[in-house]
Amino acid sequence: MRRARVNRSESRTEISLLLKRMALSQTAVKLCEEEATAAEESFLLKVLEGEMASREEARKARFLREAGFPVYKSFEGFDFSSVKLPPSLPKEELLSAGLVAKQQNLVLYGPVGTGKTHLATALGIAACLHSLHTRFFTAAELVVKLSEAFKEGGLEKLLKNILRADLLIIDEWGYVPVDRQGAQLLFRIIADSYERRSIVLTTNLEFSKWGTIFTDDQMAAAMIDRLAHHGHIVLFEGESYRMKHALMRQRGEEKLPTS
Repeated sequence: MRRARVNRSESRTEISLLLKRMALSQTAVKLCEEEATAAEESFLLKVLEGEMASREEARKARFLREAGFPVYKSFEGFDFSSVKLPPSLPKEELLSAGLVAKQQNLVLYGPVGTGKTHLATALGIAACLHSLHTRFFTAAELVVKLSEAFKEGGLEKLLKNILRADLLIIDEWGYVPVDRQGAQLLFRIIADSYERRSIVLTTNLEFSKWGTIFTDDQMAAAMIDRLAHHGHIVLFEGESYRMKHALMRQRGEEKLPTS
């Protein structure tokens, strides 16, 4: 009898927690205490658990839609042989998006075509599947959006929307030069994200050259300082994956017998 009372107490605690997570009133808990049988209470718990699971799946699907990924990429099958992770970043923490929960940054550095965008996208998708709000932009795309919003008087609204994210991925950082206003707008994103959310950058540009792309050495140094604090640098080595496979395809075609 005592065990039954304990089990029902635990059940009501779970019901109460689920109601809070779904922003519902605690009326059901009071009704369980006053009127519900054990079977009715058990049924209610199962219904709430099912509803919570359904909401979580819908939330993840919404985050994936809103993120803006150009393609769907996962960690499955990704070749880490040419990727050098720092000792401060265990592979498991990368795969689980644990660094996002810790608001840590990631700079993915290496030659064009070595898998930086694939890894950044896979991390972003893993974050979405852990119910972490994620946004994906190329640097050029982000500058255009920010500049247009600035001209039209909607910058603060756009920044508020972008900076709701737990993880902000900026692809192709430094691939093309930006003017001073564009650099200042990007700096605003970096500065406003400091210790508030994770930023992942993909770049083929070493830190010492950021000043030439962003028109101002001091601003570039300030960006690097904020990214490096609570951040990791992941190095990508080897030849371009796309070029390698294009050459393999070409060689294969050259070996095909002719009729």
